[in-house]
Amino acid sequence: MTVLVHAVVSLGMLIVVPLGLTLLPTRTTSTRWWFAFAVPGAVALWLPRGAVSIVLASVYFAGTLVLIALAARHFFQHRTVSTRQVALYTALATPSIAALALVAERSSYELFGFNLTVLSLTVAHFHFAGFAAALMAYLAADGLAAVSVPLGTAIVLLGFFLGDPVELVGAVVLTAGMWLVGWNLWKRSQRADRTTAILLTVSGSVLVLTMLLAVSWALGHVVDTPYLPLEWMVATHGVANAVGFALCGVLAMRREGAR
Repeated sequence: MTVLVHAVVSLGMLIVVPLGLTLLPTRTTSTRWWFAFAVPGAVALWLPRGAVSIVLASVYFAGTLVLIALAARHFFQHRTVSTRQVALYTALATPSIAALALVAERSSYELFGFNLTVLSLTVAHFHFAGFAAALMAYLAADGLAAVSVPLGTAIVLLGFFLGDPVELVGAVVLTAGMWLVGWNLWKRSQRADRTTAILLTVSGSVLVLTMLLAVSWALGHVVDTPYLPLEWMVATHGVANAVGFALCGVLAMRREGAR
């Protein structure tokens, strides 16, 4: 499971995030700077825990703080907060949560009392349920769809501290938001070229199953209902969201932008 989680996170760091940054209004003249931070972060994943991996993970954390600075600059330039901007700022803020969890996990430090497995999964979660989900909500939705994804992500984060029932509420809100985003992606596919339409359709369609799995997981920790073991959740929910939703979605939006 560890290898699969690290592969998924590497995909987020090195491909999904930099491609996504080119689609945002906060982008700088180039995203090459991102790799100066992301490559050390990705290397840290594959090294044994210890001083070297801690330093490399800390470099990545510093890079994610640049994204927060870009969000702050965008806010002070516009001085308004729409539902889409909430999604935008969420996309730019959540990688720092992932990076902080990575530094703690590489340090063998149980941050806020969470064990190392939970911290490792947090790194993955906030690259995809955080950055990628909010990114697609910003790009493809507005109104309720745009705001429900950041809201669901925030409630899930609170659930880490307040307990499983709160996390279940977050999972339900996030699922509703993601399904609305998926519906918007499907509608966009109807007026896109064939390749873009396929990417948009895949990106929106996988959410039907993956988010049901997320709700079943959260529900199973509150009441006695069946849910997939952690290893299978990573292999199904995790991989499908990373490749099917996030990667296909970002590639589709890049194609639309190029046109």
